[in-house]
Amino acid sequence: MKVYILTDMEGVSGVSRQEMVRPNEGGEHYQYGRKCLTEDINAAVAGAFDGGATEVVVNDGHGGGRHLILEDADPRAIYERPVSALDICPSLDESFSAMLMVGAHAMAGTLNGFLDHTQSSASWFNYYLNGEKHGEIGESAAIAGHFGVPLLMVTGDQAACDEAKRLYDTPVTVPVKVARGRMHAIIIHPQKARQMIREGAEQAMSFVGKHEPWILPKPITVRLELYRTDMADSMAGSDRITRIDARTVEMTVDSQLEIMKWA
Repeated sequence: MKVYILTDMEGVSGVSRQEMVRPNEGGEHYQYGRKCLTEDINAAVAGAFDGGATEVVVNDGHGGGRHLILEDADPRAIYERPVSALDICPSLDESFSAMLMVGAHAMAGTLNGFLDHTQSSASWFNYYLNGEKHGEIGESAAIAGHFGVPLLMVTGDQAACDEAKRLYDTPVTVPVKVARGRMHAIIIHPQKARQMIREGAEQAMSFVGKHEPWILPKPITVRLELYRTDMADSMAGSDRITRIDARTVEMTVDSQLEIMKWA
């Protein structure tokens, strides 16, 4: 039983301030964030193996990767990072039985979502699939669903876990913090949180073969509202993309793998 673990940093246990997820400005806070990420990953890997996984692939997915401390990571897993925005999960295919998400955050515009955003907090405002607003959890569920792989666990802040339950019926969620506004979080002690993550990952394995992947009706209408008009200017030149208004662009795709294909 192969398991794919996709990671982010904002929803990691112990991460309670923005500097902890920013390598260029976080300093010692970022280094601690890396440690927290690595330990959450180890907990999820251990739980997956506890639940019967025979192979685990971990994607160091935050900002293109290179954040987890590989020397401290569980040696039983295989590690990779995104190739590009169009190839976020390079090894994911039909041979996997489950996707787990570790360190997830809520979509842009979520009340009391810790560091809520969708892809870019500097440019993306709202993102829709077939008229419904989604975030990075949805993008990940859609990519997994393309290969027939269900999303069985999400760990992160309470808002991210609520989103995973509400929109994708994710069977196991592990909230490790509760946000008070966008920039502040009340956190569970990391040791307790990691035990919860390990137990959650083991529990998630019991849903293999019992939970359906997330499949979108085709064709898929993808709409993106940007922060500024010049951002839409730069995207509207493509034949694939229709400009809806000053800040909004839209495209229609036939595959869930293409929902990020703005270039």
